[in-house]
Amino acid sequence: MRFFEEKRREVMRHIEKYMLEKMDEYLKPIDQIWQPSDLLPDSSRDTFFSEIKDLQQSAQGLSYDLIAVLIGDTITEEALPTYESWLMMVQGVSSNEEGGWMKWTRHWTAEENRHGDLLNKYLYLSGRVNMRMMEVSTQYLIADGFDIGTGHDPYRNFIYTSFQELATNVSHRRVASQAKKHGDTLLSKMCGVIASDEARHAKAYINFIGKIFEVDANEAMIAFEDMMRKKIVMPAHFLREMGLMAGQTYGHFTDAAQRLGIYTAIDYVDILKQLIVDWQIESQRDLNEAGEKARDYLLKLPDRLIRIADRMKNPGLEYKFSWING
Repeated sequence: MRFFEEKRREVMRHIEKYMLEKMDEYLKPIDQIWQPSDLLPDSSRDTFFSEIKDLQQSAQGLSYDLIAVLIGDTITEEALPTYESWLMMVQGVSSNEEGGWMKWTRHWTAEENRHGDLLNKYLYLSGRVNMRMMEVSTQYLIADGFDIGTGHDPYRNFIYTSFQELATNVSHRRVASQAKKHGDTLLSKMCGVIASDEARHAKAYINFIGKIFEVDANEAMIAFEDMMRKKIVMPAHFLREMGLMAGQTYGHFTDAAQRLGIYTAIDYVDILKQLIVDWQIESQRDLNEAGEKARDYLLKLPDRLIRIADRMKNPGLEYKFSWING
């Protein structure tokens, strides 16, 4: 076990130089990137209250399920302290306080932090949300933590973040599209810029794993297989409302997303297919027996998951979220 841990740290040191060279491509300069105030009504202007009125009128046109998905996405984004603390424990990150990986984690966290800030303020101004109930859910999600099955292994963690950043890109992009369809151009623009951030972050983590495959293909392949056997769970899988147990609200949130086509079982398969191509899984060579079995499993998995997805019925159960007024 100690040998494998040291090998992981050695690989992390190897790709750290690449990460630092590409950091300005994957993360934008702080002074230049958008901030929530760029997109929200300006309280210093005489038009502030009329802008809020316009915002609220547009928000009234959003469907119940869309508001529920937007709230769930916002809570997920606001649980950032959990994700940062989890990344700090990854092998090869926490070993050097001043190292490049600590720099990456802090700057990635700083970019992600803007997403929850923006969406929270929009929901507060919209008038459609019971903010206290939503805030209780956010505090619970941070307090409950999460277990995504990666342990402290950087390979499994970066495979997870590659998948998750692609999934959040899909979710925010689809919310943007539906908001535009409902006539809320402001929300559409907000979710669009967030989706753009997530796409850059996904590219970063995908390329980090690509570099790992170049130097440790066998262990990277086994880690990928292991994560897909466990299934990639979303960061909000412990989502709950006041008076409920951890995870009891999550299924209702995902049902709403599935009904709207915001994030579906087919999207899960499409992301898996993209990663198989990006990491050139089919053409990976110099694998031992376990690595070859892992590769074969991964290549067959999309078709298997498609068959399962085709048998799934679109969830029709309605649910009253405590987060939504009325």
